[in-house]
Amino acid sequence: MDCWKILITAPYLQAQLDRFSDFFSSSGVELVVPPVKERLEESQLIQYVGDVDGIICGDDQLSDYVLRQASKLKVISKWGTGIDSIDQVACKHLSIVVRNTPNAFSEPVADSVMGYILSFARRLYSMHEAMKLGVWMKIPGVALNECVLGVVGVGNTGKAVVRRAIAFGMKVLGNDLVEMPSEFLVSTGIQMVSKEELFQQADFLSLNCDLNPTSYHLMSDAQFGAMKPTAVIINTSRGPVIDEPALIRALQEERLGGAALDVFEHEPLPTDSPLRTMKNVLLAPHNANSSPRAWDHVHWNTINNLLEELQKAKR
Repeated sequence: MDCWKILITAPYLQAQLDRFSDFFSSSGVELVVPPVKERLEESQLIQYVGDVDGIICGDDQLSDYVLRQASKLKVISKWGTGIDSIDQVACKHLSIVVRNTPNAFSEPVADSVMGYILSFARRLYSMHEAMKLGVWMKIPGVALNECVLGVVGVGNTGKAVVRRAIAFGMKVLGNDLVEMPSEFLVSTGIQMVSKEELFQQADFLSLNCDLNPTSYHLMSDAQFGAMKPTAVIINTSRGPVIDEPALIRALQEERLGGAALDVFEHEPLPTDSPLRTMKNVLLAPHNANSSPRAWDHVHWNTINNLLEELQKAKR
């Protein structure tokens, strides 16, 4: 039996390795499992990639420099969907196959987006905090059928957000580089508009786009300046889609009503970030994908993607 040496840096899978140990063993896989809190940077990855045949990664910095040190590497299997932290040009040049699980977490992420919208619209968190302090205060909220939702990135997750929003009676505007299927437009009533129009009209703005050269710092000073001062931005996509210092300025200067952030430019979020002390900001530790069923599907699909490509490489 061939023995494959596999580096596993995906924290979610690392936490469940006992479940899969027999399967890996019977498949001729030797595991390398370094300590990982959130992700590994270049300097950390270099210590492990030299003789591995495959990698099951999270959002690790698999740069051109790292990949060129991995002389035996045949496949990178991403735990999840986003592959923006992997240098795909280098992988193509080095004949390293990259696999992922498309549409892995659309449903739980869309649930998280709606949770944030409801919390802000109905002022749930503010009233909760006031009550905890002994303050009996009726803080005015709005009904969702009085609100406009703007969705930037109407892919699998964006579509799931749209379907939930229309069920609450929201008017929904969308923006995407890809033309939407006519049946989706008809069934949801979403209006596809320019980013400029979307920013001007949205009471809530949900970012659900991939991280790529066109979306890096998509939201910066000019874009925040175009939004309503009462608007709330929700980011469950990738941290660098937002220019974080620009967001902080907009919030501090009351040019924006609030923010709900599951992802950040630097993760974990630095302890001295001003975002941590703002009362109109909801924060989460990159966990909008939380779902036992979705996680289990991704565990198995990620492992099977890896083994499938290793078997191909053996032929």
